[in-house]
Amino acid sequence: MYRHKKQHQQIEQEQLDRWLVSYADYMTLMFALFVVLYAMSIIKEEEYSVLADSLTKLFEKPAQSGTGVPGKSVLTVPAPQSELELHGSSLDSAKGPTLLADATRLSEVSERQLGSPLQSVEQQLTRALANLLEQGLAKLQQDDNWLSIELSSGLLFASGSASTTSSAQTLLAEITRIINPINNYIRIRGYTDDQPINNELFASNWELSVSRATSVLRLLERLGTAPERMAIEGYGQYYPFTSNDSAQGRAANRKVVIAISRYGYLAPDTASVSQDDAAASAALQQQLEQVSQQDGSIRVIALPGGGIRITTREDNPDAQPEKQQEP
Repeated sequence: MYRHKKQHQQIEQEQLDRWLVSYADYMTLMFALFVVLYAMSIIKEEEYSVLADSLTKLFEKPAQSGTGVPGKSVLTVPAPQSELELHGSSLDSAKGPTLLADATRLSEVSERQLGSPLQSVEQQLTRALANLLEQGLAKLQQDDNWLSIELSSGLLFASGSASTTSSAQTLLAEITRIINPINNYIRIRGYTDDQPINNELFASNWELSVSRATSVLRLLERLGTAPERMAIEGYGQYYPFTSNDSAQGRAANRKVVIAISRYGYLAPDTASVSQDDAAASAALQQQLEQVSQQDGSIRVIALPGGGIRITTREDNPDAQPEKQQEP
C-alpha cells in the first residue's frame, strides 16, 4: 500500500512540472523576437542618408518651361485655312500647337487633321437657325470635340415614320449650305422616346432611330455632303435627354442630332498611291527577270497594255497559231 501511494505522488509531481517546458519554449521565442526587433531598430546613418537622397531625387518635380496660361486644355491649336501663312514677302510655316504651363506632353494629332473651327461654324448656324432656336425646336451645343445640332423629329418626320418630309429638305438644305464647304467629320444620331413600337417596318425603337438617322444621311448626301465624312448612330430610347414621364419630355427625346467633329477628313493622295504601285510593280518585274535569267525555263514577258506575263513555253506566246493545211 505504501509503495503504491508513493508512485502515485511521483506521477502527480511530474504532471505538475510539465508547464515549465512550454513556458521555457515561449520565453525563448519571445527573446528571439525582441532581439530581431532591436536589430531592425538600429539605423545606420550613412546608409539612411544615401536612401534619403535617392528618394528625394526620384520624387523631385522637374522644372517646366513654356509659355501660356494655365488651364484645363493642354493645347491651343490655331486652325488656319492652309498650312502656310503669308508674312510679308515670304512664306513661313504655320505655327503648331503651343504647350501651355503645367502641360506634360503635346497631342499626337497633327494640325492638318483638324477641320474648320467649330466656333465659326456655330456662329453661322446660329444665324441660319435663329427662328427654330427661339421656338425651341432646334438647339446648338458645343464641347471640346463636337458641335451638335439637335433637331426635333417633328421637323423632319411624321409620327412613327422614317421618311423625311418636304420641310426637312428645306431645313437640311440650309444646314448643308454651311457644313458642305468644310471638311469636318459628321455623325448623325437618332433618338426616340420610350413608347414601344412594333409594326411591319420597325420591330423596336432601335430600328426607328437608325432608320431616321439613315434617312437624314441620305438626304444630306443628295444635298452635296461628302459621304466619306458621315456616319450614323442609333440610340433608340436608351439615352434620353430628359424624363419620359410627360408628353413634353417624350417630345424632347424624339430628335435627330447632327454632330460636327473638330477633326476633318483628309482625302487620300491618289498620285502618291499610284506612284507606289508603279514602283512595286517595277521591282517585282525586275526580280522575275532575274529569276528567268537564272532559270531558262521561266520567261517573263511585258504586255503592251501594262503588266507582265510569266510562262514556261519556249514558243512565242504572241505568235498566231499556224493554220492546218486542208487535205
